[in-house]
Amino acid sequence: MMNRAHDARTALTALEAAANQFDRVSVDVIYGIPGLSDTQLSQDLDQFINLGVTHISAYALTVEPKTALDRFIIDGLIAPVDEEQAERQFLLTLDQLTAAQFLHYELSNFTKPGHESRNNSAYWQRKPYLGIGPAAHSFKGDERRWNVASNPKYIKAMNEGIPNYGSEILSKRDHYNEYVMTSLRTHWGVSLEVLAQRFGASYRDYFSMISTPFLLDNLLFEDDGAIRATRKGKFLIDGVSSALFMLELKGAKE
Repeated sequence: MMNRAHDARTALTALEAAANQFDRVSVDVIYGIPGLSDTQLSQDLDQFINLGVTHISAYALTVEPKTALDRFIIDGLIAPVDEEQAERQFLLTLDQLTAAQFLHYELSNFTKPGHESRNNSAYWQRKPYLGIGPAAHSFKGDERRWNVASNPKYIKAMNEGIPNYGSEILSKRDHYNEYVMTSLRTHWGVSLEVLAQRFGASYRDYFSMISTPFLLDNLLFEDDGAIRATRKGKFLIDGVSSALFMLELKGAKE
């Protein structure tokens, strides 16, 4: 139905083989799929838990333009994505995996203790990384780069020894916005102390002020000097984060 190159049995066979050979196994799950019942999703999660999977990434279905799924929805062959279903199944996944002793350490990621993704954690903690290949992104301190997305253009650039990429230099405000965005997605949250140390007291005070309505609405909570998302706020955290971005701060130096 989703125009994938494999079916459920192929995926499960590969997973069973991996679980029999490796101590660390990660599975990607998509919820919010039209026609996917809560019971079916719960049964899938039970299979992964019983197989001893140590890490699960769970993503809400997003429909990319010009894909087969997009065309199926436009033509009325498949129902559009239901936001209420997506939120309900997100919370189902959260509760079922938490009950199975998985740590919800990032919005879309659950792990058994000690099996956090080193790769993804580097992104959320804003550590430098190198991206190789078409459309890959790289990050190094104040600079972010992205390779040309076209395969032929990328190969041509490599053959000619002239890398084809775009880049940007991040301002202090950019760093603040990215720290807020990535940190609120994690169980570590936004540290008020880190805000003051890394950006200055004016940025910390700005964040404290602008986050107050979300604390009152029970979308965020404060714990041990950090602001984190509540169970209610987790599904909405991307919107909450963007509302906390700093667009302009008079007197702040970039």
